[in-house]
Amino acid sequence: MPGLIRAAARTAVIAGTATSVSNRVARRQANRWAQQDYDNQQRYSQPAAQPVQAAPAAPAPAAAPASDTIEQLKELGALYQQGILTEQEFAAQKAKILGA
Repeated sequence: MPGLIRAAARTAVIAGTATSVSNRVARRQANRWAQQDYDNQQRYSQPAAQPVQAAPAAPAPAAAPASDTIEQLKELGALYQQGILTEQEFAAQKAKILGA
């Protein structure tokens, strides 16, 4: 009889450990999914930014400094990377800056 009790106790310990580990993994996975859902909601629930309207540009001098163009392109790229500009808006503004 002691062997039967020992086997039952061992089975209970093993089952309890397996249940504990399984629950911990499930909780961790659920938390990870909840965080991903929250991140996606934050990313897509932000109100759409109004398109950036460029002020009417005055005719550029014939020898516009290249550094200004580069700075404008860097700023435009940053706006695009932040998701403020769509790909089409980015392309249109880039074409204006490059004069193409």
